[in-house]
Amino acid sequence: MNLKDINGKVEKGNYYVSFTHTEKLRSRKITLTEIEEAISQGQIIEDYPHDTRGPSCLVLGFTRKFKPLHIVCANVGKEIIIITAYEPASDEWTKDLKTRRK
Repeated sequence: MNLKDINGKVEKGNYYVSFTHTEKLRSRKITLTEIEEAISQGQIIEDYPHDTRGPSCLVLGFTRKFKPLHIVCANVGKEIIIITAYEPASDEWTKDLKTRRK
């Protein structure tokens, strides 16, 4: 997966949120606008080419209000599926939010 393809599809509205995670996004107070903002400024920090849902990746991005988000997304043909999104926890990620702590 590449970020240019992900971003292009998200900009055109060719994405949807995984049904099983829509409630989690609500409880985490993450909006679709924030997801769009974070992806537009994001970078792929982990790649999962053999994911059972199809090739997917973890994107780190920041909203316009500088809120960091990790977004797991998969390319499903003409659309992107947002599998989940969350604010990375400092006890699980290094300071740059790009590397998992051991």
